Order: sequence, then C-alpha cells, then structure tokens
Amino acid sequence: MSNFNKATYASIIFVIVFIGIGRAKLSDSWAGENKLIYFKNYSFIVRVGETKQQQEKGLMFLRSLPSNSGMLFVYKDEAPRSFYMKNTYIPLDIIWMNKEKKVVFIKKNAEPEKLDVYETIYPREEAMYVLELNAGSADKIGLKIGDTWQF
Repeated sequence: MSNFNKATYASIIFVIVFIGIGRAKLSDSWAGENKLIYFKNYSFIVRVGETKQQQEKGLMFLRSLPSNSGMLFVYKDEAPRSFYMKNTYIPLDIIWMNKEKKVVFIKKNAEPEKLDVYETIYPREEAMYVLELNAGSADKIGLKIGDTWQF
C-alpha cells in the first residue's frame, strides 16, 4: 500500500458509505444536491437549498435528521435573513455565515413547532449562507462566532 495505510483506506470507505446513507436518508425530503462541508476535523453532508422553493421548504416535515447532516441555504448576496421553525419537528442549531463563510450568528437549539406556535429568529448580522444542523452540533464541534467553514 503506497502512501496510504490501512486506517486511511478504512476512513475513505467509511466516508463513501456514509455519503451514500446520507443521500438515501435525505433524498426522501426533496430533490436537490448534497455537498460535503467542513469545520476543523468535522464534516457534514448537507442538502443545498439554492432555489426559492427549496429554501422555503427547508427541513420542514422531517421527523429526524441523520447525525452529521443538515441543510445549507445559499443566497446570491449578503443580507439580514430571518428563519422560522414552522412545520419543523426537530430542534436545530442554525448558523449564519457571511460571504467569506465566517460565522456571524448562531442560534442553538431552535425549538420545533408546538401547537401552531413556532420560533422565528431575526439576527441583525448579514449572511450569505445559513446552515441548519441537529441541535447540539454547534456545541459538539466547538463552533464560535468568527469561525470559518469550508465547502
């Protein structure tokens, strides 16, 4: 085995299998492209929402979200962007990033809708990207304002 050791090959196989499982689980929600994004030593398979229809639906109606997966909303410019939890049944960490992919705001544990009452979050910071992950993910990876993502 040239420059790779057995652990490296095992890691590559794990990532390929995980991506396949993540695509299968997320593909039930709506059509769209999956991407791999990184923060430090952590990676997430995310569904990309670029169209207005994809962004409006987001993660609505999902009853669960595989760990290390989520949704990335991509906009054409930076602007203040509010997010709401209507028809969302799972708690989420929502992360706003500017055009440099630097974190400008984090809402941890946004609550799912309860009895037609849902949370709306209004950050004042401008963002070009918004990332939704399972609640607790931001703490798990040690995410802070000013950190930068790669995707």
